[in-house]
Amino acid sequence: MASNATIFKAMLQIADMDRNYYQDHALTLARHPSETDERMMLRLLAFVRHAHAALAFGRGLSAGDEPDLWQKDLTGNIELWIDVGQPDERDIRRACGRARQVCIYAYGGRGVDLWWEQNRAKLERVDNLTVLNLPLDASRALAKLAQRNMQLQCTLQEGQVWIGDGNTAVQVELAVLKNAVTSADR
Repeated sequence: MASNATIFKAMLQIADMDRNYYQDHALTLARHPSETDERMMLRLLAFVRHAHAALAFGRGLSAGDEPDLWQKDLTGNIELWIDVGQPDERDIRRACGRARQVCIYAYGGRGVDLWWEQNRAKLERVDNLTVLNLPLDASRALAKLAQRNMQLQCTLQEGQVWIGDGNTAVQVELAVLKNAVTSADR
């Protein structure tokens, strides 16, 4: 954590009907000085979508060799590697070699389309990779929910996510650019 990071606290009430996961989570997020509220809230969205007792925030922007979030098994093997933004294609392939599953949450409007065009051919060959695109209006709406102390209700159903703070609710529908290939797909 950077010494001059801004600390955010989030109390999440998660009701994930797709996974039958119903838990409360008390999270502490360190926002790097160069990180925006939009990016931080996208990290929070990624946590909500993959919520698990072993899911943890990495050092993110301050460490190139760690993801934004990851989940390790009891032996220390990386089960899930999550990055936010538009990471370098080589870094993504390296993460795919280290983790059982890798998920990229891309955001930034037209910039995502350009990034995907440039990297698609190489990334489509990687079986354990999922790439999701968050629409620009949804990422900006999530950013408006950012507060130093947040109490958020999160509902997931049929691939859609609703995140609200009691006053404002944001509906998020991620576009799938690439789905991971499972053993059943082969």
